[in-house]
Amino acid sequence: MTDSAVDRLADRYVDAWAALDPLGATEVGIAGHDHELTDFSADGYAARHELVTQTLAALDQLPTASPREQVAKAAMQERLGLDNERHQAGLVDRDLSVLTSALHEVRQVFDLMDTDGEQAWANIDSRLSAVPAALDAWRQTLLRAAAEGRVAARRQVVEVAAQARGWTGARPGGGGEDVFANLVAGADATGTLRASLDQHAAEARAALTTAAEFLETELAPRAGNRDAVGRDTYELQSRYFLGAVVDLDETYEWGWAELHRIHRDKLETADRIVAGGTMADAVKTLDADPARWIEGGAEFRDWMQHKADVAISDLAGRHFDIPDPVRRIECRLAPTHDGGIYYTGPSEDFSRPGRMWWSVPDGIDRFAPWRELTVVYHEGVPGHHLQIGQTAYRSDVLNRWQRLLCWVSGHGEGWALYAERLMDELGYLADPADRLGLLDSESFRAVRVVVDIGMHLGLPIPTDNPFGFHPGEQWTPELMLELMRAHCELDDATLRFERDRYLGWPGQAPSYKVGERIWLQARDDARSRAGAAFDLRAFHRAALDLGAIGLDPLREALARL
Repeated sequence: MTDSAVDRLADRYVDAWAALDPLGATEVGIAGHDHELTDFSADGYAARHELVTQTLAALDQLPTASPREQVAKAAMQERLGLDNERHQAGLVDRDLSVLTSALHEVRQVFDLMDTDGEQAWANIDSRLSAVPAALDAWRQTLLRAAAEGRVAARRQVVEVAAQARGWTGARPGGGGEDVFANLVAGADATGTLRASLDQHAAEARAALTTAAEFLETELAPRAGNRDAVGRDTYELQSRYFLGAVVDLDETYEWGWAELHRIHRDKLETADRIVAGGTMADAVKTLDADPARWIEGGAEFRDWMQHKADVAISDLAGRHFDIPDPVRRIECRLAPTHDGGIYYTGPSEDFSRPGRMWWSVPDGIDRFAPWRELTVVYHEGVPGHHLQIGQTAYRSDVLNRWQRLLCWVSGHGEGWALYAERLMDELGYLADPADRLGLLDSESFRAVRVVVDIGMHLGLPIPTDNPFGFHPGEQWTPELMLELMRAHCELDDATLRFERDRYLGWPGQAPSYKVGERIWLQARDDARSRAGAAFDLRAFHRAALDLGAIGLDPLREALARL
């Protein structure tokens, strides 16, 4: 076990943080707080901020006696320091986008809760009973921020309201599902507990409706129409999501170049499917082949499970050291219908395994595996499941904060894209259809870099861009969508959601592709230093043993190995 002054401070921080953020504690698998909800009042946010500032002050005074301690201290200073900066910039308590808010945290936490036995359902009941008060406190916090001129763009407010109504089964235009009623419907409970669960699920559902009404009638009128956040806020957000400082203007130009490179590769791969054909021709041919489809959500879940299990079996001991507890991954159908595949990590003791979830869109009952195989590698092994699972397992070299709380989007999502690229290099995407799925995913991530940076920084569309796309014009939400449609084989509803995600969560989406760029450079640098002695498996082990870390500290740490 790790045991230094830095580690002991980190452990104390984890305990204090879990008490102040029970929803976060459940998410990372810390037991003991599953009956509680996080305090989303102004006092609650202030208490969590005070913990950060106190910990930073104490951390600054601590010596380090080894490279491992230096990495741990640097990682914690970098992450908590940026938490502090974002709080001071007024970005934390007003957080509201189609993917991030206290409302999303409250809804999603129940997906991760234990449902085995009476005590588990008593915890769920206790947490359900607290939903109305928690969301009321959140509303007051948003109103307080709005009074200070800190409010999300109207687009985000309106869309989150629609999501909330969807979670009650009353999505505008139809669709959605009563998530709390469905949660308790299968409860193994009788008598008083059964009645209490039904009552509190109904009250939680009503609280979602009240939250939606608040967003529509009180917050939306206070919100502005401007989606772009400007350079100052964007630079802070970019540093937060990458753990690195990058030249945003150069990255914008690189994004265009990457999009063009991937476009050429897509054309070459499409030609292997339909001689002389375009991407659209290849997709049409694949979609017309019944053998390229899987019918039914359960069948698709089973396909995901099989592919994930095979990857673990094949890669363990060859290209990666995979601890035994991490060799278990569980694929599930999500209780929501928002679309997409995502991952949730294991509990601290691995009693809850890492899970890959498929959120089946409303009305969809057939799936094209060639589009999703690369995503399975992204979310499973060697992607998030390996990275997060191994980090959680390595208590011998990582303290509890590093294992449970440290997450850097550019590091984690960059690794997951690196994992996709690696599986292509290792031959797992040799089928032209599967490789086309990878390239479409790469194109999707590259176009994010362009539209996210371009829109939020107000950069002009290059006059010499390789696609002749609106040269010299300024970005608008409509032009973002137009470029995405041209380079992403996704349905329009998904593209609109993604566009709104970028507008409401600036700097996060580019962290995938920019993170991959830095990971690939780190591997190339390690290969150059080692020469003929370079060992890919050893590189992977050394890199993952650092835990989650900002990408600038990652490069510095790897250079010392």
